[in-house]
Amino acid sequence: MRSTLGAHAILMVDDEPQACKWFARLYGNEFVVLTAGSVDEALAVLSQRGHDVAVLLTDYAMPARDGVALLSEARQSFPHVARLLVSAYADKDVAMSAVNQGHVEKILEKPLDEALTRQALREALASSQERARERALLERRAATLRETLGFLAHEVTTPLATVQGYLSAMRERHRDTPEGGDGVARIQEHKPGDVLFMIEAAQRRAEYAQSLVSTFVQTARDAYQSDSAPSLRASDLVQAVHDEYPFDHDEAQWLTSDLEADFVLPGRRDLLYLVLCTLVKNAVLALRPNPPPQPNVHIVLGREAPAPGLPLQAAIHVRDNGPGIPGEVLSRLTHEPLTTRASAGGSGMGLVFCRRVLTSLGGAIVVRSEAGQGATVSLYFPPAPQ
Repeated sequence: MRSTLGAHAILMVDDEPQACKWFARLYGNEFVVLTAGSVDEALAVLSQRGHDVAVLLTDYAMPARDGVALLSEARQSFPHVARLLVSAYADKDVAMSAVNQGHVEKILEKPLDEALTRQALREALASSQERARERALLERRAATLRETLGFLAHEVTTPLATVQGYLSAMRERHRDTPEGGDGVARIQEHKPGDVLFMIEAAQRRAEYAQSLVSTFVQTARDAYQSDSAPSLRASDLVQAVHDEYPFDHDEAQWLTSDLEADFVLPGRRDLLYLVLCTLVKNAVLALRPNPPPQPNVHIVLGREAPAPGLPLQAAIHVRDNGPGIPGEVLSRLTHEPLTTRASAGGSGMGLVFCRRVLTSLGGAIVVRSEAGQGATVSLYFPPAPQ
């Protein structure tokens, strides 16, 4: 069974069984100690429990293959493991060569001094755990970039396809000017104002697509910088959606908000902006086929518990008065790609993406709905760092 503690154990390697027993008994009161009697045995332990081992401490002089060979192989296959070598004075030149080549991080001389060895193990354990944290951070950042890029690729396609459609329609309506014309382009309108509408709608979608691309570029820049971020207020995020989302016709009037319970958001603006735009888009698309007399998408800032018994958390609620979500879809919606709009190009990845973003921040997303009573998507956030 895989440990949930992360790298935390010391693997001591010595071909003398008594030396292994003595080490485990002496240092086992502070550390989790594993032992091995040869290079091959140590590599077998690492292959099975490499995720648990933080420090590899090995004697230099052993039959078949020596300790430097073990540490060199561990360096390649288990880069998070701190590597220490125990050597006698006679082996000092060989040991120093291993240090210079990067195979070994520290040398302890025989016989081991308990106080010095204990301190060396503490430092090596801390160093290994820090490397493991950095590696996990890089992997998480890379995964975030991959997911964001895939999501943006889908999101950008829709507004760009609309822009292309408007341009194609205007191209079809273009009429050649007579010879010696006045230099004014002529585009036939089906009804007054429809060309201007197409131009303005195409411009809004092009600007929105550009903002999505800018969001990904900012995410890529931030991915390998410090985790610290300037304070972002929830009200500013909501206002950005009001100002920048490319609504059709009079749909911008559907969006209302209550920003009195403002709070500071954790994380960076780019991903949270994508999340909120996704929720607003889903609500608008749910209302669009059969809008009620007064269609409404309402964003509310609040503070409540995600579930009974849990502490209060800052929250953003996105509510609509559309048809609601079928019960068989509701329980699976944020956990797997489900869509009720496949014919319109929906992929079902939107809420999955939102859930992953909230989870990475230590928050949660909850979807509530009743048939015919609209839907509410709630984003719950952990306390922002001071």
